[in-house]
Amino acid sequence: MPDNAAAAPEAAATSYIDAITLALREEMRRDPAVFLMGQDIAEYGGAFKVTKGFVEEFGKKRVINTPISESGTIGIAIGAAILGRRPIVEMQFADFISCGFNQVVNVAAKMYWRTGLAVPLVIRCPSGGGGGAGPFHSQSMESWFLHAPGLKVVMPSFPGDARGLLVAAIRDPNPVIFLEHKYLYRRVKEPLADEAPVMPLGSARIRREGRDLTVIAYGWMVHGALEAAEAAEAEGVSVEVLDLRSLAPLDEEAVLASARKTGKVLIVHEAPLTGGFGAEIAARIADRAFDHLDGPVRRLAYPDTPVPYQKDLEAAALPDAGKILEAIRELSAW
Repeated sequence: MPDNAAAAPEAAATSYIDAITLALREEMRRDPAVFLMGQDIAEYGGAFKVTKGFVEEFGKKRVINTPISESGTIGIAIGAAILGRRPIVEMQFADFISCGFNQVVNVAAKMYWRTGLAVPLVIRCPSGGGGGAGPFHSQSMESWFLHAPGLKVVMPSFPGDARGLLVAAIRDPNPVIFLEHKYLYRRVKEPLADEAPVMPLGSARIRREGRDLTVIAYGWMVHGALEAAEAAEAEGVSVEVLDLRSLAPLDEEAVLASARKTGKVLIVHEAPLTGGFGAEIAARIADRAFDHLDGPVRRLAYPDTPVPYQKDLEAAALPDAGKILEAIRELSAW
């Protein structure tokens, strides 16, 4: 069975978005150096209500509304981090981080290398499509940041990982881009432990064991991969699903171990195909596991086009369980 809690009682389950809220609250209670910055995050609770009620508990000095100035907000957060605080910046939508791109890739990412000063900064980025929000609110831009040494990039797919990895990101001395898929916020639930487990960044997780073929995915695409794997099982194909969870640092050994085990690999991501992280994973598999492969390393991704507003057009472009299953069939027949 998939390593999720779909069958858990509703009352015992926590949603993906509530798991993020829980992690923020736990870390703010634990460490007074942790504080939040973002547009409308105080009284309003943020665009997705992640921080609703926080200003009442922690006050306006730790839950800070900012102007519409991503570059200024991230720059101030970098300065606070250098001085010993642990800022968490919320982007209303991940796409808007482009307005602060220089601060992220040329200041935060390189500060330690230039000065030896740690930058314990987390930037929370609600990302991804599926809601018909169009080209400026639906992008998956993880590859922008994977090309900037000095940044850690995390993309959880389940509530427990969202909580545990956010706690790890907050405690990490490095700047972390924490990508949260908006489509999962209130759709995915699972029971959580009373305390957040210690969950180091850079550790992938096998969500489903398999023998014949590996599907590597992260974020929302893990759920489509699990659904497709279950359907493939009924057709006699045993599919392993590897959830990367952390893209930088990457659990390369888990990737290579699964590729060597099954001999066939399909990589699925929501970001556009060209320059997507799937190409990097495929290159590493070809370089270090080539002798174990029984077929080409295949990629399934979003086409090289902006995201349309019209929901049917968006759905036609997005990878989903049906498209993943078809790709599994083609590769398994190789």
